[in-house]
Amino acid sequence: MAELVSTANAVWHGGLADGSGTVTFASGAAGPLPVSWASRTEAANGKTSPEELIGAAHAACYSMALSHELAGAGGTPKELNVTAKVTFVAGSGIAGVALTVSGHADGLDADGFRKAAEAAKEGCPVSQALAVPITLTVN
Repeated sequence: MAELVSTANAVWHGGLADGSGTVTFASGAAGPLPVSWASRTEAANGKTSPEELIGAAHAACYSMALSHELAGAGGTPKELNVTAKVTFVAGSGIAGVALTVSGHADGLDADGFRKAAEAAKEGCPVSQALAVPITLTVN
């Protein structure tokens, strides 16, 4: 398979507490999306946060991974509803991600669904990405 690189960009103006910024996606699928420290630590007030963006990516990726696992287990996925709650603690960072999934797949019982759900959690590329090495280039 060919390699695909997805790109996002953030621009920030000002200090941490009084500044603000925007996030854009090279795909043009969304944005620009406003971000601020307050939207990260207090209330969203119509702005997003890095954690919300991680949550969106994780929920989307996990739903795809689970669909694949369910099919591999002999089920036919009908609908999956995934929520990813990313907890941020000011001063220490991201404390965790809580995935919640509901749905069903024809041909699998509740135990088969649960096994596929656990396998998808481990196999989801975003789950894996949350612990990968990160490179940095300073221009």
